[in-house]
Amino acid sequence: MPALGGRHIAGHSHLVGSFWQWQEQCEKRGVAEIERIQLNITHRQNIILSPFIGKLTENMSVLALQEYEFEKQFNEDEAIRWMQENWKKSFLFSAFYAAFILGGRRVMKRREKFELRKPLVLWSLTLAVFSIFGAVRTGSYMTYILMTKGLKQSVCDQSFYNGPVSKFWAYAFVLSKAPELGDTLFIVLRKQKLIFLHWYHHMTVLLYSWYSYKDMVAGGGWFMTMNYLVHAVMYSYYALRAVGFKVSRKFAMFITLTQITQMLVGCVVNYLVYSWMQQGQECPSHMQNIVWSSLMYLSYFVLFCQFFHEAYIDKTKEAAAARAEAAAAARKTQ
Repeated sequence: MPALGGRHIAGHSHLVGSFWQWQEQCEKRGVAEIERIQLNITHRQNIILSPFIGKLTENMSVLALQEYEFEKQFNEDEAIRWMQENWKKSFLFSAFYAAFILGGRRVMKRREKFELRKPLVLWSLTLAVFSIFGAVRTGSYMTYILMTKGLKQSVCDQSFYNGPVSKFWAYAFVLSKAPELGDTLFIVLRKQKLIFLHWYHHMTVLLYSWYSYKDMVAGGGWFMTMNYLVHAVMYSYYALRAVGFKVSRKFAMFITLTQITQMLVGCVVNYLVYSWMQQGQECPSHMQNIVWSSLMYLSYFVLFCQFFHEAYIDKTKEAAAARAEAAAAARKTQ
């Protein structure tokens, strides 16, 4: 009896083991079948979507790289060569700019302010239209590079300086920093408050953009495109204000926030360039440029944050306190 019982138990164990092996094989076959079905679905989706994605990329390429005649005729080699020979003239422009600020404000202390409303409308509108066109052209090119070649290529590739479409607008950007100093002319002649951030920003952007363009440094496409985008919104706002439209204060806050964001992105781009250079990857720049650019963007970030706090947060608190004080005074007179 014991022997028979042992054989019975052993046989039972064998059946249980066979059952679990069979169940495990079924599960594996089920998983394999599910994976096969998912693979077929993915394959069919690719077959269906590939022409659409391909067509979308092709259309984007056509739109982003389609040149106007004046863009085709632009000779970027001559432009880069001229900047390499003349970039130090930006210091001369900056010196004249600083002298005008000091001399102009001293002269205007003894004079009545100028209205200059119509010239200001024309000035702001011209810069708004220029910035909008620049933002559209460089933005479309950068979007195409980013979506087709990736983030690293969009940062490190020098084609922004000599490629179709963007080559003209890159040069137009750096040259525009000299006439943009004219913003300060209106502030001085209209006897408006001139803050440090305003003239420091104008002067350093002029110096850095001329200094960097000559070397075709990495990150330039991001720096220029962001600036075009922000200026498109900012000068449009100035034009509307100059015409006499009452624009919400929230719009001014939005512009300042976009400027703060721009400075943060600028710092990130500098970090990426430095990181890829340290890894020995192709990302053409040099340490001197990265240092100056990082210091510039970091100082802008601090100054714009300070301006935002003073212009919107502190003034909001002051206005609320004034309203509360006026309400209290009105209650006392009742």
